[in-house]
Order: sequence, then structure tokens, then C-alpha cells
Amino acid sequence: MAPMLAGCTPWPEEFVDRYWAAGHWRGNTLDNLLRGWAQQYGPRTALVHGGGTRITYAGLNRRVDRMSAGFRLRGLRPGQRVVVQLPNVAEFVTTVFALMRIGAVPVLCPVSYRASEVAHVVRVAEAVGYVGPSTYRGFDHTAMAADIAAQGPFLRRVFTFEAPGASSPYGGFSTDPAGCHYFPLGSLDSPPGPTLAQGAGQVAFFLLSGAAAEPTRLVPRTHDDYAYQARAAAELVSLTENDVYLAALPAETNLALGCPGIVGTLSAGGTVVLVEDPDPAECLAAIARERVTITSVTPAAARHWLDVLPTVQADLSSLRLVQVGGAAPLPRATAERMGPELGCRLQQVFGAAEGLLTFTRPADPDETVLTAQGRPLSPDDEIRIVDAGGKDVPDGEPGELLARGPYTLRGYYRAPEHNARSFTADGYFRTGELARRTPQGGLLMTGRLRDGPRP
Repeated sequence: MAPMLAGCTPWPEEFVDRYWAAGHWRGNTLDNLLRGWAQQYGPRTALVHGGGTRITYAGLNRRVDRMSAGFRLRGLRPGQRVVVQLPNVAEFVTTVFALMRIGAVPVLCPVSYRASEVAHVVRVAEAVGYVGPSTYRGFDHTAMAADIAAQGPFLRRVFTFEAPGASSPYGGFSTDPAGCHYFPLGSLDSPPGPTLAQGAGQVAFFLLSGAAAEPTRLVPRTHDDYAYQARAAAELVSLTENDVYLAALPAETNLALGCPGIVGTLSAGGTVVLVEDPDPAECLAAIARERVTITSVTPAAARHWLDVLPTVQADLSSLRLVQVGGAAPLPRATAERMGPELGCRLQQVFGAAEGLLTFTRPADPDETVLTAQGRPLSPDDEIRIVDAGGKDVPDGEPGELLARGPYTLRGYYRAPEHNARSFTADGYFRTGELARRTPQGGLLMTGRLRDGPRP
């Protein structure tokens, strides 16, 4: 097996063998999986955005092919890192898959990040490329990218996204004094070249750690581990090609991207509806318009949805499941309102970009769904709950949650000192979450030990 990207911590060989033997890892890259989905679901609608963008599976794969060829012609190469800072638009999905298709590594960055945060990500990733809006909601992303390019030796290609009908105030195909080249993202439309052979154990993309009060850290996710996570989550919620997933959270978050989210929905042949505006009225209107069946929100968003529901004339009868997960537990009072007021099943989720996911199950008793964060996704998720000295506590007692498994990282990217604090000698990730086991074998999050990962 080819080594992971330098600066990443691989799984030990015995665990690689275990996850392969269990069928969790299957040796297929995410971009190649898209080729298979396009063959299987070709004319079905894959992506919807706004009132005018509807893309079939076959059309999505063609766009990815042609955009990847355009990236290659503009000088991007396998292994290079590219910061992707896009809102919830169809181009987010196309760009991420196109970069993976040429072996480049997307670094998924919130569109809300500004110069100091993006510059830090560029430095840590040594990113040679940046994909973002020219301007978005009053902020000049192109000027920010130009400033970052002028400060360091890495960033040399900027690809600017324009909304349909808009044009960049910067024009296109230009070079600045720092030697950074600028291209309209829409210009990346070239005949596809030969297929690149890639290893599924390689890093597919980086998520960003949601840690508070610390510099952002890069979370490497491989093709094998993320394909398994999304597929297992899709199976857990019984996704089919008739499901419609609303990406109401930012697409670069783990919950929206792969729990099952965008990737899991595409794996099942369903439809992904992307909304840029998180306003509850906009999201509820999209549910009614597109007959959405499943979505994911934070606890705060869930409460806001419920509060505005009486003022919105929206038919939510298609909705069958709402996942709720976030930095804080869902208050019971809000949980009790979800089913009766939205007319669907609630699923509580705990997770982080770093890996471990727990879900309540559709068949769980109401009391479990209302109060707990569920059980681990994988039968090979290993969890421990330990005291301050690192010793396991008895069931029912609170302690820090530790985890390792087939989709939980073994180390942050290029962060050896932090890794020494965040992982045990035998590879367990210290989540920083206080938890206790419920009598049913699930987890109940009780607080935070320290600032640490966020879902």
C-alpha cells in the first residue's frame, strides 16, 4: 500500500488488515465511486441549487471530468493542496470531486473564514491553490487571496467562482506582481485526459478541526475511511434513491458532507438540495418545494425552525428524519417538540471532523432518542471512557471519551506536538468530551473536559 501524504499518521498495518477483512475499506476512491454512481443513476437528479440549477448524475460526472482536466491544464498536480472556500452551491461538489480526480487534495474551509484564518490554513497545508468566490456577501475573497499570496511562497493559483449571471470585477486570466495566477472557475472546461490511478488509502481531502481557542488543525480523511463512513451512515438511516437530502448546514462540515450528508446521499442515488441561506424560512420552503426527506441541523437551528414554523406556510409532509448534532447537546424541551411539530423522526448525532460518530437508531425507544447521543456507527469503533489518570471508569460514571476506529484519524496533519497530547500511545483519540455510558450501551454527553474538537 502506498504511504499516506507526508505529515499524516497512518493506521498501523494490523488495523488496516482488520478494516479490510471486515469489508469496511474497499479500495475505491471517492471520485471513482462517482463514476460508478453516474453509470448506475445517470439520468436521476444528483444536485439541486436554487430555482434554476438541477444536475443529473451523468451531468455531474461530466462536469467533474472537464473541470479536473482544466485544473490539470492550469498546473495543479497530484498531492498538492488546494483550499476550497465555497458556499453551498453545486460548484462546491463539482470542485471537490474534480480536485480529487486529479489527485490534488482539497482543504475544505468555511466561507466565513477571513484573512488570518485562511492564511493559517494555507501555511499549514502549504496550499498552492485557492478556490473561492470573487466576492461574497460584501466580502472580497479575491483581494484576501491576493494578500495571502503576497505574504508567502505557497499560493500561486486562485480560481474565482461567480454566481450565474455575475462577472468578476477583476476580470479573468490575470497574474499579480507576486506571481499568483487568477482564473475564473467557470473557465475550467477542457476535454478529459487519461484516468489517474490513485490509492484509496491516500488522503482524499482535509476537514478542519472545530477546536475552540486554538489554531485550526487539519484533519486528513482518506478515500477508504470516508467512503466507509458515508456508506455506513446511509445504510443506518435507510437511504434510497427516492430520498432527498437538504444540505442546510455548510457543505464543508462533516455532518453535512458525510453523515450520510452529500456523499452518502449520492452513494444511494438520492438527490442533494443545497441551500446557501440558513434562514429557517428558506430551509423550510426548500423542504416543501423539493419534497425533502432528510436533513441535518444544529440544536440552535432546530429550535429556530420550530419557532418560525407557525409563521411559514410550508408542506413538510415529505420529511421523515431530522438529524441534530452540534457543539452542545440538544435540550430535551426542543427534542420533545421535533416529532410532533415537524411530523418526522428525530435522530441525535454526535461526531467530529476527526472521526467517531454516534447515532440514535430509528428503532430506539423515544426516551433514548430524546436524551442520548446514540451508539457508535461502526462495529469496529472502539471507545473508552477514562478518568483524569487515564483509567477506565465504571459504566454509568462520567469521564473523557476516547475513540479509535476505521474512520477516526490517527493524527492531525503536520502537528506532532499536538498529536502527542491528543492521542494515546495505542492510538486512541482524546475527544475532550465528557460522556457516560447509558444502560442501553449508548453515550450521553455531559460536558467538555477542555476546548477541543467540535462536530
